[in-house]
Amino acid sequence: MSQLVDRFGRHIEYLRLSVTDRCDFRCVYCMSENPCFLPQDKVLSLDQLAWIAQAFTELGVHKIRLTGGEPLVRPDCVQLVSRLAQLPGLTELSMTTNGSRLNKLAQPLHQAGLSRLNISLDTLKADKFANLTRNGKLSRVVAGIDAAIAAGFERIKLNAVVLKGQNDDEVLDLVEFCRSRKLNIAFIEEMPLGEIDERKRSRHCSSDEVHDVISARYPLTLSDQRTAGPARYYSMADSPVHIGFISPHSHNFCHECNRVRVTVEGKLLLCLGNENAVDLKAIARAYPGDITRLKQAIIEAMALKPEAHRFDPDGEVQILRFMNVTGG
Repeated sequence: MSQLVDRFGRHIEYLRLSVTDRCDFRCVYCMSENPCFLPQDKVLSLDQLAWIAQAFTELGVHKIRLTGGEPLVRPDCVQLVSRLAQLPGLTELSMTTNGSRLNKLAQPLHQAGLSRLNISLDTLKADKFANLTRNGKLSRVVAGIDAAIAAGFERIKLNAVVLKGQNDDEVLDLVEFCRSRKLNIAFIEEMPLGEIDERKRSRHCSSDEVHDVISARYPLTLSDQRTAGPARYYSMADSPVHIGFISPHSHNFCHECNRVRVTVEGKLLLCLGNENAVDLKAIARAYPGDITRLKQAIIEAMALKPEAHRFDPDGEVQILRFMNVTGG
């Protein structure tokens, strides 16, 4: 049982650990077109990332997901996976990636001890993919997905952010892609991070809309399958594939939130939709090796975790950090 319990009785068992704010894509829902990345002296070192992860596992966290930016642009990412995979008490070490580097790195990651992959894929049309990512190549990502399957990864899940008028016409194509490769998929409502304008509000597509499109062809049955994340999963009668929906707008999941994030700057974020944070980097640099002090700061930070986020696509309150800075 986790020692990390917030004011609302929720046990924190899941850490999303960002290893970089950098990415080889510039996805429209994740960052600005010309992002300003952190200088190297502002980000956590390999040793500091491993040390913070150790503190969380000693406090009862048993699942860690590595995020970015794009984690695989960090040269020492495979080495970090190898170190974290050896932490006592860690039952799952996963990663969210855009897949562009998996053709080369899927096998080394699997051998290093990575348990599971979440791979972002929003469209199967090369020109649209280039527009949504601003510079990505669809063929590299598909090759990366196939490399991950060949490397032996199981329970691979694709993540698709659905944007009205941009890729909402491809929902069934993405489902068919997953059915052909026996991959799970989660459809995600766009997170309202960064600057919100009328263009962003008009492209919001709800999980209910996506669910209706899929169920018209493949009737969906609510599944008891759960990961440590917020997705609600559904099954199809004629396929082992599960379809998930992550709905921060339409179906608030805060009452069962069991996760926190650490940014690559070392900020412990208690909620995706809230600016409350604790600076773990300052502790790591001022008191290297003092894991007792670090764990105490993490325990005390639980008092800052809010009851719920306040995402509202039509609201005035905005979280002005982009997703690449927050960590996926």
